Amino acid sequence: MNKIYGYARVSSKEQNLDRQEQALKDYGIDSRDIIEDKQSGKDFNRQGYQTLKNSLLRKGDTLVIKELDRLGRNMDMIKSEWQELQAKGIDIVVIDTPILNTLNKTDLEKKLISNIVFELLSYIAEKERIKIRERQSEGIAAAKAKGVYKGRKRIEVNNFEHVYNEWKDSKITAVKAMDKLGITKATFYRRVKEYENR
Repeated sequence: MNKIYGYARVSSKEQNLDRQEQALKDYGIDSRDIIEDKQSGKDFNRQGYQTLKNSLLRKGDTLVIKELDRLGRNMDMIKSEWQELQAKGIDIVVIDTPILNTLNKTDLEKKLISNIVFELLSYIAEKERIKIRERQSEGIAAAKAKGVYKGRKRIEVNNFEHVYNEWKDSKITAVKAMDKLGITKATFYRRVKEYENR
């Protein structure tokens, strides 16, 4: 029996999947058949998506996403993935863009969708991302010109020298030092480098 799976993705752990989840449930997908990732769309090396693609989806199944860019970030990547799914006999439904849906379409219609409409919408999505990046750059440049942009706020680390010396004298491990200072591994080693280069 053919199955319908939903896929939802946001770019970071802080972001919320509720909007996508609700759209997939409204479409009629059971919660247990919704696969999620909280990871950037820069590539397809995402645990949830890889499980879905390589272990769950079979020929004749349907993959439902809320928006086209849930698949990935750029036009070429989305196009390649779309074509691979189609080649495996998997139908795709894009809730926000019904014209892209391949479910119950003939082979000729599916070819038209992937070759024409899909190219156009991917191009629009890519243009929008470029526009967003330009707006961000302009905003940062304007803030710098006004003197109000300070970049990322430096994390305050108390008692660093004492903890650093304990770590250097092998009295505590690096993990223990990070724990004592309440900082991440990246911050700890960045501060070590700064301290040693003074």
